[in-house]
Amino acid sequence: MEKPFSPACERNKAPILDVLQAVFSDRRRVLEIGSGTGQHAVHFAAHLPHLIWQSSDRLENLAGIRLWLNEAGLANTPEPLVLDVNKHWPEGQRFDALFSANTLHIMSWAEVEALFSNMNAVLDEDAVLVVYGPFRYQGRHTSHSNAMFEASLQAAAPHRSIRDFEAVDALAQDIGFGLVEDRAMPANNRCLVWRRT
Repeated sequence: MEKPFSPACERNKAPILDVLQAVFSDRRRVLEIGSGTGQHAVHFAAHLPHLIWQSSDRLENLAGIRLWLNEAGLANTPEPLVLDVNKHWPEGQRFDALFSANTLHIMSWAEVEALFSNMNAVLDEDAVLVVYGPFRYQGRHTSHSNAMFEASLQAAAPHRSIRDFEAVDALAQDIGFGLVEDRAMPANNRCLVWRRT
C-alpha cells in the first residue's frame, strides 16, 4: 500500500502550525479528529515534541495513517485510534486539546452536532479546541471559490456543506467554550480557537 497524500495538507500545514505553536504551547495531549492521510499528525508532532499527538479516524483510514506514523518514527505519536463521532470515542483517555482540519464540511450537520456533544467526555476542564477549514459568516461565503467548493461538495453528497460560523460557535458555547481567536488563513480558510471559559 502506498502512503496516502493530500496536496491540501501539504499546502496548509505550515500556516496551521503557526497557530498551534502558540495555542498548544502549554498543552500535553492533543486528540486529532479526522486525521485523514496522517500528514498533519507527523508534521505537527515533529514540531511540537512536548506533547502527545493522538491521531484518529474511521477504521478505513487507519492503515494509511500508520504508514506516515511508522515512517516518521516519532516518540509522541501513539497508534491511531478508531473514532466515529457518532459512537466510537476513546475510553479511559483524557486530552487537554482537540484539533480537527477540513472535517466539518465533510460530516453531516448531525455529525457535527455529535462531535461537539461527545467531545466533552474526553476533554479536560481547561481544554483548548482548534478547528480549521472554510466557514460562512452570516450565511454568506467569504469568497467565490468557497461558494464553488460548496456546490461541488453538495453535488457529490448532499449532506456536505460549508458550515455557518455562528452555528458552530453556538455548539462550542453550549459545552462551555469561548472563542479566543478567528484567524484568516490562506485559500479562504479560517482557524478557530476556543478555550473553556
